Amino acid sequence: MKRVEANDAGAICELAHQYCHGLRGFQQDQTKAVELYARAAELGFSKAHYSLGMHYKKVGDMKKAKFYYETAAMAGHDGARYNLGGLEAQSGNLERATKHWNIAASAGHYNAMHTLQFGFQQGGVNRESINAILAAYNKSCAEMRSESRDAFIRFVTVNGINLKKY
Repeated sequence: MKRVEANDAGAICELAHQYCHGLRGFQQDQTKAVELYARAAELGFSKAHYSLGMHYKKVGDMKKAKFYYETAAMAGHDGARYNLGGLEAQSGNLERATKHWNIAASAGHYNAMHTLQFGFQQGGVNRESINAILAAYNKSCAEMRSESRDAFIRFVTVNGINLKKY
């Protein structure tokens, strides 16, 4: 709470997450969560923009969802970039969707890479493109690897820990 009072955007976003999902003793309160996400977003925190995009998509306001995803994507949030691809695909703009997924996959986003592989299998992505994207994806993943990260993944896997609930 001290970090929230000090206007730490990451702490504010984390508090918003607690309210959004009713975690760690906080009563679930979507209004409070959106207020806190907006505060963190004003401080330039891309994850807060992404979370606002997720909220507005959930409540059906696709115009606001797209706005927040675009803002987060411009700040380098690969999940937001992936979701923009999904919105474009739903709108029938597969060329633009593929561009978003290419960018996200090149940043190491697993679901974007998986989506593009499926597109390749269906004939919507050519061999040269998928090879280039796969090389960029693998490079990005290799850059993120570390002994500590691998040890954590092994620990979570062996102990059956579900990180989504945290």
